[in-house]
Amino acid sequence: MKFVDEAKIEVHAGKGGNGALSFRRERFIPKGGPDGGDGGRGGSVIALADRNINTLVDYRFARIHRAKNGESGRGSQCNGAGADDVVLRVPVGTVISDVESGEVIADLARHEQSAVLARGGKGGLGNVNFKTSTNRAPRKATPGEPGESRVLHMELKVLADVGLLGLPNAGKSTFIRSVSSARPKVADYPFTTLHPHLGVVRVDNQRSFVIADVPGLIEGAAEGAGLGHQFLRHLSRTRLLLHIIDVAPPDPDADPVRDARAIAAELEKYDPGLYAKPRWLVLNKIDMLPEEERDAAVQKLLSGLNWTDRHFAISALTGEGTKLLSYAIMEHLDAIPKPDEAGGKDGVVDVAAASAGGEPAAGKTS
Repeated sequence: MKFVDEAKIEVHAGKGGNGALSFRRERFIPKGGPDGGDGGRGGSVIALADRNINTLVDYRFARIHRAKNGESGRGSQCNGAGADDVVLRVPVGTVISDVESGEVIADLARHEQSAVLARGGKGGLGNVNFKTSTNRAPRKATPGEPGESRVLHMELKVLADVGLLGLPNAGKSTFIRSVSSARPKVADYPFTTLHPHLGVVRVDNQRSFVIADVPGLIEGAAEGAGLGHQFLRHLSRTRLLLHIIDVAPPDPDADPVRDARAIAAELEKYDPGLYAKPRWLVLNKIDMLPEEERDAAVQKLLSGLNWTDRHFAISALTGEGTKLLSYAIMEHLDAIPKPDEAGGKDGVVDVAAASAGGEPAAGKTS
């Protein structure tokens, strides 16, 4: 299935049914009085998070979603039937905003969490509601209210605890294959990862975390180079970033220090809040260096970046150092609280909770 993480849709709620203007007319019952029933409620359009869906591809082509109108009231005090709601099932992690105002309507971060996108109109009142002691034959009934209509932007932000960041071919996909059951494509050319991949890393029977691999970032991404910034939104919910660096690049002109600074600069351009998240350096492909040269290469890179935060030297290909890194990540995640989940007791929300930001980390590259 094609991975689609953005869509633009129109939602139109149903109009409420009109109230009835009617009088009771039966044989031998003169002056029966008003008996017009109320109109039914128009159908609403509701979004529902479903963990069994992982893409917004259904909304790339089906862009208009319209609920039915409520039925009008009838005589004998018969109220019109309300229309059924239209339920749009979306992946967990979908953020829905109003295109015209930019207002965030919903941030569906939990399974079965829901939000009303367009509310159906109320039904009109029949003339039976206007009967009084001085007005026993009211000739008044109200029309149903119109339903809401909106143009909405849907954006999927995958839910993960840890995000991988780095140049193409730094070894991010190989790393996630090494520590989890995820199987992203791995090849010896850039941009083999074209959409996000999620993997579950189990450190023991009781503890695990979710890691996200996104397409590589290159210098100039803010101007659209490579795949640009289009997938960095999927790192916004993470609590820790791993900056994967190739310590033994095949290109003799490559400079890992310069490249690491460029990636950090692109991250800050995209979102200062994302840049401020805790970020660790993961120096990958140490198996490509002779053992006697590894420590010197690691220290040279750290000195060049003035890096004081945590770092790990690993080989994603052979698995060297990956187990130690996985346990360190689990300990870090256990020590910090999870972001609060949006929604009330029943998971029904009308306005999204703001995404929780991470803590600033020391040792950033400048």
